[in-house]
Amino acid sequence: MARTGGRSLWFAVPIGALCLAVVIGLGWFAAPLVPGVVGFVGDALRFGSEQNVDAEPTTPPAQSVTAEEDVDIDCRALYPNDLWGEVLWSPDALLSQSADAPATAVEGLTDVLSPDVAVTCAWRSEGGTLTTSLSGVGEDAVTVADAALRGQGFACETDESSLTCVRTSGDQVETHTIRDGVWLVSVETSWHPEDYAARVAAQVWG
Repeated sequence: MARTGGRSLWFAVPIGALCLAVVIGLGWFAAPLVPGVVGFVGDALRFGSEQNVDAEPTTPPAQSVTAEEDVDIDCRALYPNDLWGEVLWSPDALLSQSADAPATAVEGLTDVLSPDVAVTCAWRSEGGTLTTSLSGVGEDAVTVADAALRGQGFACETDESSLTCVRTSGDQVETHTIRDGVWLVSVETSWHPEDYAARVAAQVWG
């Protein structure tokens, strides 16, 4: 192949080596700045999430569900600040928000209670999954759910107006709380933040 006129191999080789040396030198000088840049980006992302964490609603979601007017509820409203941050910053955490029916393993319970789903929050991370649903239900929901859940091996506590039932099966924990016409269902699979269901319930009912 004919060489392009005007180009000298003896000239090109040293120039190429010089350029490579300059690039390596710049990389060596820039290396100490890399942790700072990474830290800056991380702080910026963390600051944005903290702003979101601080935006905690003043009205408990349960009151919004039972209000006469329609009020949109998002997943952020279900979580206290500390739990929201803990779940959000879990490795590879991904949230999917929908109006899907509660993810209960009790066959037929959703059909019997006929919930009006306000929001369903499904989290996935490298540790497992978390699914929580908030719905409006009828006045007889406590009585109906009490019998159905106890029959499926749930341990239940109840009074005149509320019901809380929990069942652990393998690495899955399923928790139901019904109070004042509101049904909260949490299913934890291989991922168990401390007192997850109880902390969500405390946020929902204020």
